[in-house]
Amino acid sequence: KRSEEYRGESAQSIPHLDENAVLNNKHDDNDIDNLTEEQKIAKMTESCKTILKCIGEDPNREGLLKTPARWAKALLFMTNGYAQTTNDVTNDAVFTEDSHKEMVVVRNIDIHSLCEHHMVPFTGKVHIGYIPNGKIIGLSKLARIAEVFARRLQVQERLTAQIANAINEAVQPLGVAVVIECSHFCMIMRGVQKVGANTVTSSVRGCFESNSKTRAEFFSIIHGRNICSIAN
Repeated sequence: KRSEEYRGESAQSIPHLDENAVLNNKHDDNDIDNLTEEQKIAKMTESCKTILKCIGEDPNREGLLKTPARWAKALLFMTNGYAQTTNDVTNDAVFTEDSHKEMVVVRNIDIHSLCEHHMVPFTGKVHIGYIPNGKIIGLSKLARIAEVFARRLQVQERLTAQIANAINEAVQPLGVAVVIECSHFCMIMRGVQKVGANTVTSSVRGCFESNSKTRAEFFSIIHGRNICSIAN
């Protein structure tokens, strides 16, 4: 019989893992990297059927027949950032440009990731700003860099820092600032179940870290204040 919904994560509430079963499956770990995508999907599909049975479902009923394969393909897509690097997505779209020394900001970029603690989504917006130091990057590449790291199992704090570090390395600007605002489904659908809660994280590098006025200008821009009033 299925137990009631877990309300916390104490030692008493977390299901016990069969250590022997875990050890018996370890021999498969070294083979994973050598599998083709089709083989990975097949392996994940079988695992999903087991999960469905464990929660009390019948993987052979009509509505679930194709669900395990769909889930496997979806999870591989949602974590395809593991197979990508910053260089892959910038695609040489970094250009020499000495004429622009002011802030470049792209705000309200949609971002979606999976919480590494519960493997449920967190979703929201990322705002990115940098001040060029002789180089600029294609604007769409900022969004693509963010996606490389979002398409992995993540915590929002690390994701924010990884995006900032990647842009800093790719463009070598005077400074970088990244802010992420997200709703976490691990707080909405389970646990404390607080629908209206948003998590905001920031990561700053270079002049954004050392100069409070530069940092304040960035935060004013991403929060939608009139840019003319900022300049005045």
